[in-house]
Amino acid sequence: MKIILLENVRKVGSIGEIIDVKRGFARNFLISKKKALFASKENIKEVEKIKQDLSKKDQDRKKEAKQIHEKIKDKIYEIKKLSTENKELYGSVKPSEISKVIDEFDKVKINPSLIQPSKEIKSLGEFDVLINLHPEVQTQIVIKTLPQEEAK
Repeated sequence: MKIILLENVRKVGSIGEIIDVKRGFARNFLISKKKALFASKENIKEVEKIKQDLSKKDQDRKKEAKQIHEKIKDKIYEIKKLSTENKELYGSVKPSEISKVIDEFDKVKINPSLIQPSKEIKSLGEFDVLINLHPEVQTQIVIKTLPQEEAK
């Protein structure tokens, strides 16, 4: 299915590009998330007109992503969770929890879908977490899980 990209999508293409992707990927992800349009003649003309505007919006997003990157890169965030004697957590640390912790400490709102732990956080210790702030801007943080003290 031919579509026109409305923003830069990593490993897919850049703004205004007309690409051929699988029908499901186009419908369920790109078009539903307003990242692309069907490649009809009208849409192609429309995108040509608004290409500069889209490019400016993308530059603004990239600039904002770089500011967030500078604020949180290489930081260590601590999360206290209940754990067993052999350092296993009850449950795991989810991206939504990581997002809340970053918001608490640095007042930076990050969508949990952008957060990618290198592996599932199910035990105590330090874990690398990759955050995709923009298709061209990524940052790395460390999540340190600590045992939560038992309520007495």
